[in-house]
Amino acid sequence: MPAPLPAIETFPPLRAWQRKALVVYLRRRDPDFTAVATPGAGKTTFALRIAAELLVDGTVDAVTVVAPTEHLKTQWALAAARVGIQLDAAFRNADLHSSADFHGAVVTYAQVGMAPHVHKRRTLTRRTLVILDEIHHAGDSRSWGDGVKAAFEPAVRRLMLTGTPFRSDDNPIPFVTYERGGDGLLRSRADSVYGYSDALRDGVVRPVLFLAYSGETRWRTNAGDELAARLGEPMTQDLVAQAWRTALDPAGDWMPQVLRAADARLTVLRKAGMVDAGGLVIASDQQSARSYAKLIEQVTGEKAAVVLSDDVGASARIATFAGSDQRWMVAVRMVSEGVDIPRLAVGVYATSASTPLYFAQAIGRFVRARRPGETASVFLPSVPHLLGLASEMEAERDHVLGKPKEREGFDDDLLERAQRDDQASGELEKRFTALSATAELDQVIFDGASFGTAAQAGTPEEEEYLGLPGLLTADQVSLLLSKRQADQLAAQRRRAATRTVEPAPTAPPPPPMNAAQRRVALRRQLNALVAARHHRTGQPHGKIHAELRRLCGGPPSAQATIEQLEERIATVQTL
Repeated sequence: MPAPLPAIETFPPLRAWQRKALVVYLRRRDPDFTAVATPGAGKTTFALRIAAELLVDGTVDAVTVVAPTEHLKTQWALAAARVGIQLDAAFRNADLHSSADFHGAVVTYAQVGMAPHVHKRRTLTRRTLVILDEIHHAGDSRSWGDGVKAAFEPAVRRLMLTGTPFRSDDNPIPFVTYERGGDGLLRSRADSVYGYSDALRDGVVRPVLFLAYSGETRWRTNAGDELAARLGEPMTQDLVAQAWRTALDPAGDWMPQVLRAADARLTVLRKAGMVDAGGLVIASDQQSARSYAKLIEQVTGEKAAVVLSDDVGASARIATFAGSDQRWMVAVRMVSEGVDIPRLAVGVYATSASTPLYFAQAIGRFVRARRPGETASVFLPSVPHLLGLASEMEAERDHVLGKPKEREGFDDDLLERAQRDDQASGELEKRFTALSATAELDQVIFDGASFGTAAQAGTPEEEEYLGLPGLLTADQVSLLLSKRQADQLAAQRRRAATRTVEPAPTAPPPPPMNAAQRRVALRRQLNALVAARHHRTGQPHGKIHAELRRLCGGPPSAQATIEQLEERIATVQTL
């Protein structure tokens, strides 16, 4: 007895972007359709509605969903069952065919890569819709890409989904359309795009505040030399990488201080109305994850849930955490795209991974909004590359083939190995030994702008930012951050005035600002001018900053030099 068809009328109401994309899809009736939508926007609901439409009108007889991980197989099957589509999440390659009780199956890219002939036979047997979730994974290896292409070329329909920037390599993604631009490079083309800025405007996702922490770090090289550097200061990539890893060392002071600040922020959010708000620490490897869990217990007095790998028990541990009010979870691999824990609202980015793809996947775990006014807070090291990614949260990226690649981030090969087997690599550990690290709040990044001046951990200045109200609109966040920064600078001036001794008959001119003070003052001036233009034109702050970068060049304001900030100030005054 075949599984009964789903009832379209029982589906939940669609969001505006979903309705628009569905109309485009049904009107075109093309074999291939690519939908790009920010994490939390509802790609699963959109895809299942298409599956239901095609099953009901007889276009297809079966549905195959391809997901990145075993955990997501279960998640897809549960979501489909809620709308009357029965998918077999336990299907194995040895089964060859699904039971007649199911409309189809959910498999992983690895499954398809191992036995593409099995999935090709299944696709040929019944007219099939294939939903390729997070399609960029089909470019992870030649075997996966070739397997997906071979298995699903006979499909009647293919729906490609992704919620994060496409790949930074040249591996073409099967069934994605590429178009040549004026520069001669091939770029991926999506049929429907719903970016983070669109979702933020519609209240579908939360505003994200990035709290960047710098600090002094010391380490010993394998030659026995002791080096010291301030996290976030300009230096070579090798030194940045070593200072970064030193800060993340569980034995130093940086991680305990940042975890203490993140837990304080979590408490503020819970008291503000997000009573079940949860926190997630993203670690690079098993050893660090276990150590961070111990630190969390020392800081908070509560145990943290630990998810180390994509194993049999990982899905159950994630589900248990998602349905509880436990404060913290530490994870290595299981924060990949699609993992759905809506109550996550505070994150600590304690990993050396820094590609745009991984960063977007990680931040996507915190943006899903449940009600108006919820905000998310992510704590991260004050590393120039990460600050740039945080400032460009609203940027939309395509997959570009043939573009000369610059190395993005540090230790990505190591992170790739850590994600495969969750084993800490001893190779890098031999290169240097972390000695000490301290933390201080360097700046807060929101909507492409940078706010605040340096504040030592545990001081009232830091508490001012950690205590921002937990329920705010995006505009309220900008206004409050501007006010906090102005109050902070005014307090510094008052403290300086109280330290002044009996004034001389002729007061000497104020001492010149150093480079760091000058950059803070210019960032403040630039933010004020951008805010003024926002109120005049209604343009989002992020778009104004992006336009200034287009006109003047250079990185986001969090990384910009004094000269670049001065040029942008002059430019925005002429707009």
